[in-house]
Amino acid sequence: MSQTLVESTLHELGNGLFAYIQGDGSWGWSNSGLIVSGDESLLIDTLFTGRLTSDMLREYRRVSPAAERIDVLVNTHANGDHTFGNHMVGGARIIGSTACMEEMNERPAEVFADLVMNWKNHGYVGAFLHETMGQHFDFSDIAHVPPTELFNGRRDIIIGERKIELHEMGPAHTRGDIIVHVPDAKTVYTGDILFSGGHPIVWAGPVQNWIDACDKILTWDVETIVPGHGPIGDKQAVREMRNYLLHIYQQSEQMFAAGLPWEEAAFQIGYDAFDSWLDRERVVANVANIYRDLSNGAIVPDRAEIMRQMLRYRKGADCPHDTPCTCHSKKGNHS
Repeated sequence: MSQTLVESTLHELGNGLFAYIQGDGSWGWSNSGLIVSGDESLLIDTLFTGRLTSDMLREYRRVSPAAERIDVLVNTHANGDHTFGNHMVGGARIIGSTACMEEMNERPAEVFADLVMNWKNHGYVGAFLHETMGQHFDFSDIAHVPPTELFNGRRDIIIGERKIELHEMGPAHTRGDIIVHVPDAKTVYTGDILFSGGHPIVWAGPVQNWIDACDKILTWDVETIVPGHGPIGDKQAVREMRNYLLHIYQQSEQMFAAGLPWEEAAFQIGYDAFDSWLDRERVVANVANIYRDLSNGAIVPDRAEIMRQMLRYRKGADCPHDTPCTCHSKKGNHS
């Protein structure tokens, strides 16, 4: 299987901090970070494949001798584009939230690889993964290596002479999201609490937890924010993410109260200022999971159906129905 290559850029942030940004941040193209102090180093997330992680580590070693040996690896959450390269960082302590470890064990790398490489055998889930990621990544060199040092809530660690704060924010994007705060450098590595320039995706929720996470970051004295996907930014990117989450929640709440099915609601919700953001099909998953919370668990859309509708949305369908109908859903036209 061949692998698409995108432009990846290493950014030196100052004060021993670095960020590795992959392309535009679309499906699977995640970011990572490196923090060094003295001769000690901490890596924030690996990448989707062994090769991509190896390329990233080589770039870090080029600019920092401390990266020759990674002392600590922090996984911000369980998704494979942040963890499938963990095996490339031999000897490092791997830290993550308990929920991150549990979620990784439920969906090991080998299971994901089978879904993608044998996608025709896995229905709509396989079709969606093939469309968004399977055609671009070579998953033959990934491995299941979850965190072994676990925490809940908050954990502070010392790297060299620097204190680094780990804050658990999930469940939000996933069940075990954490962010990495470096107070003395006024910098935050958010993992997928922030998608910069792209629509986020709510795999776990509730959305209110995600909004609360944005609010917490906005109270800190930070100047540089490294997202899980997309370009490096500042607090404005977090404000925009918060606005997005509030917008989709409020519109979903209105449609739920009006009795609209979640599928039709997903195709109706308009974004206005968010039209330029990547991966708009994620609205389907977001509305589905908001409906689950609004219904107190009475509505639990099947993941295969969510992916089927995301695929339809991505390919330009105007409504969630397969046959001609009089449905009033028109993608993006709701006001």
